[in-house]
Amino acid sequence: MITTEQTEKLRGWFAGRLPDDLFEELTEITVDREEITVIGRIPAPRLAEDAPAAEREAALESRAQEFRERTREDRMAVAREAEHRFRRKVSWGVECGGRRTLFTHVAAPVMTRLRQPERQVLDTLIAGGVARSRSDALAWCVRLVQRHTDDWLTELRDSLEHVQRVRSQGPDTEPGSAPHTDEE
Repeated sequence: MITTEQTEKLRGWFAGRLPDDLFEELTEITVDREEITVIGRIPAPRLAEDAPAAEREAALESRAQEFRERTREDRMAVAREAEHRFRRKVSWGVECGGRRTLFTHVAAPVMTRLRQPERQVLDTLIAGGVARSRSDALAWCVRLVQRHTDDWLTELRDSLEHVQRVRSQGPDTEPGSAPHTDEE
């Protein structure tokens, strides 16, 4: 797990490294063991106030696609540096006109052993058309739990961060030494 301080340093690195004109605002950086996702706000296309919803959606989709193509070289240069420095893949996305679009993102396999009752839950989701495969069904379950337990998960992450701080002060660490981070 990455600490709040490490996340802040990561965000600072990207804020300092990204070209000034890439995003209107760097809105979010998320990180896990495999991936760093960088999301920034880009200007919405100018449309008439009474533009139909279909026109608005098409314009937002086109703006995100134009940004992706136009900034590919700059984003990939930053990603190469970050992947070397932080040992994680970098994924990109934009927010435009209230809509979020991810360009690339890692789909990491997760190994698990499920007994028959758990497999039956996944198979029911497939039969009901909620998912195409057991992997999709498991991802759907994780998103459902995440949506309904955000407060609890936040508290758990905060507790884990506290545990890491306490461990770093243990007898096996040298006085004045900083705990090891993935940034080294």
